[in-house]
Amino acid sequence: MSENHMSDRATNVAEGPQEYLTQGGDWDQIVAEAAERGDETVVINFGPSHPSTHGVMRLILELDGETVSDIKVGIGFLHTGIEKNMEYRTWTQGVTFMTRANYVANFFNELVYCLAVEKLLGITDQVTERAQALRVMITEINRISSHLIAVGTGSLELGASSVAEVGLREREICLEFNQAVTGLRMNNAWIRPGGTATDLPDNGMDLLRDLIVRMEGNLHEIGDFTLANPIFKARMKDVAYLDLAGCMALGVTGPTLRSTGLPWDLRKAQPYCGFEDYEFDVPTADSCDCYGRFVIRLEEMNQSVRILKQVLKKLEATKGQRHMVDDPHIAWPSELAIGADGQGNSNEHIKHIMGESMEALIHHFKIITEGFRVPAGQVYQGIEGAGGELGCHLVSDGGVRPYRSHLRDPGFIHVQSLPAMCEGGMLSDVVPALASIDPVMGGVDR
Repeated sequence: MSENHMSDRATNVAEGPQEYLTQGGDWDQIVAEAAERGDETVVINFGPSHPSTHGVMRLILELDGETVSDIKVGIGFLHTGIEKNMEYRTWTQGVTFMTRANYVANFFNELVYCLAVEKLLGITDQVTERAQALRVMITEINRISSHLIAVGTGSLELGASSVAEVGLREREICLEFNQAVTGLRMNNAWIRPGGTATDLPDNGMDLLRDLIVRMEGNLHEIGDFTLANPIFKARMKDVAYLDLAGCMALGVTGPTLRSTGLPWDLRKAQPYCGFEDYEFDVPTADSCDCYGRFVIRLEEMNQSVRILKQVLKKLEATKGQRHMVDDPHIAWPSELAIGADGQGNSNEHIKHIMGESMEALIHHFKIITEGFRVPAGQVYQGIEGAGGELGCHLVSDGGVRPYRSHLRDPGFIHVQSLPAMCEGGMLSDVVPALASIDPVMGGVDR
């Protein structure tokens, strides 16, 4: 490359819009630009750090004293290529990638993906009532565990360590339930196209009853520690204000939107998995601030417990029903057996395909190695995730794996609202603002 061409290229780069790099190589240029202005603005790196973000994110803050005059958000530190990798795996294998996007609320990712695949297959109405109840059960428990992390880590950033201890203690109960049902604490890949990988274990109903009793007895402790505490209220009230018009303009959903007084919840507005048959309320507030979002998450956990009580009755009524669709060309062909030696195929299935039926063995081999074909088309499916509207856009070319897969992660939308929430406020208010939108960087970066 000639020297003149290199000089022209450097000039073009300098004249173009500022690029913010994940490795921080732009820092000298940012400081130089601030110095040229000749004012007393201070530019600082807030991160790359992990303050209530459950992953690494960088904020570039311009400060006038302790007042935030400008925020620029840098993401991409946790990018793993999940969406692109899914294009090289079968439709069922895609769940294994999808569950790792937002690893704090992973079951929601599995659910929205499988609902989208079922739409493309045209089997939404074939998913059994028991499978739907199992999906509601696991996602509402996941909503509780995700909110426990949100309120716990957010409070810890403000110095309220007791809240974090309670949150982690109760979340552990949720993770132990997940392990008993699916074999894993996190990254479960338990919800599959057509249903779920397994039914409840023999003691599953008792475990669910115990979990409900535990949550009813202990969740109130978080509110007891915080809601009337004058220090907590001073740090949270009127902080990170974002009204209904701002939420609409920025695409903000979930607890942040509901803190403006709008009771928008996809479980009510666009029901899925039979949510129209469940009785529960959509908590709202009218404060448009961090305190309102905190209160909403506390009440949403109580409403999830209320839903779980109804799930318990549905599971009792559907005992013996299949947890997967009947179509052998779609259903995963083996029952996973969780025993003392871990997890594996059931003995009955192994006996059948290895010693009784050559056709069954061939079918098993083809659907495991090749997968099933999905009719050509595209679909969007939205659900109410822990942080807001979680959407999945899938495109099929008629093959055995996605042509394109894309997640609408609420955290990705919400980090873009930080400038609107924080500019003009104090530096000390940035952390509670960040915690109040609860971004999980695995979902933001994907």
